[in-house]
Amino acid sequence: MGWIIFVILLIIVLLILIGNVKIVPQAHAYVLERLGGYKETWSVGIHFKVPILDRVAKRISLKEQVVDFEPQAVITKDNVTMQIDTVIFFQITDPKQYAYGVENPIAAIENLTATTLRNIIGDLELDETLTSRETINSEMRTSLDIATDPWGIKVNRVELKNIMPPTAIQDAMEKQMKAERERREAILIAEGEKKSTILVAEGKKESVILEAEATKQAAILNAEAEKQRKIKEAEGQAEAIRTVQKATAEGIEFIKAAGADDAVLTLKSLEAFAKAADGKATKIIIPSELQGIAGLTKTITEVARTDKTAE
Repeated sequence: MGWIIFVILLIIVLLILIGNVKIVPQAHAYVLERLGGYKETWSVGIHFKVPILDRVAKRISLKEQVVDFEPQAVITKDNVTMQIDTVIFFQITDPKQYAYGVENPIAAIENLTATTLRNIIGDLELDETLTSRETINSEMRTSLDIATDPWGIKVNRVELKNIMPPTAIQDAMEKQMKAERERREAILIAEGEKKSTILVAEGKKESVILEAEATKQAAILNAEAEKQRKIKEAEGQAEAIRTVQKATAEGIEFIKAAGADDAVLTLKSLEAFAKAADGKATKIIIPSELQGIAGLTKTITEVARTDKTAE
């Protein structure tokens, strides 16, 4: 009977011990209290607490958390009421301060966000509010981070999720945006037509230039061909004259070799010039040695007549 009681007590002790073994998972922290007061903060790993005396007061996640608050009504500097909803990204850096710093940290952050947002938007006009999101986000993050630091909370980022002006202003903005889109479209169409006209003009210009260049090249080629033709023709005539003169000179040399007198040589020279004159040449220059040819011819004629009379 006694051993049964012992076994029962042993089982109870084991269950109590097992119930007081705690394992803290990754990215978490446990706040431990002893007799109602803060004892310590458990980090990742296995831990033991004293039965009855110790208790885990708060289990805290150290991961970055996101809270999406409901839209807040704010008034701009130019008295325009709008609705703005925000998203807060925060992380718990001190579990003890988070556990004991404020009763309801999320509600405290929401109220603090609304107050900070009203203060910032109150110094801006509507147009500035719509175009200064990055500035507003930065100012809110700085303000909230300073305010939540005593609570063991670090605000990493603040985003204005949506800005909703009054309906009348939204309609006016839509009309303005539509007009701007139409204006840009008209500008793009005009630019396209302008570029098209320029391209067509450039094409015509290039065509005219190419045509003129072709005409110029054709004229140059024609002139060059005519020039070559005339050169060839002149070279042919010169070659013909040189051939005749060469033949005549060879004939004279042959006559000289045969012992002919000066009169015969002179007559043969005249015959050579006469043959040269039969060509296309319109002017023949007679050497000075032959200028007395007329007198010589006359003398020969008179001698012939005298001989005929004597007979």
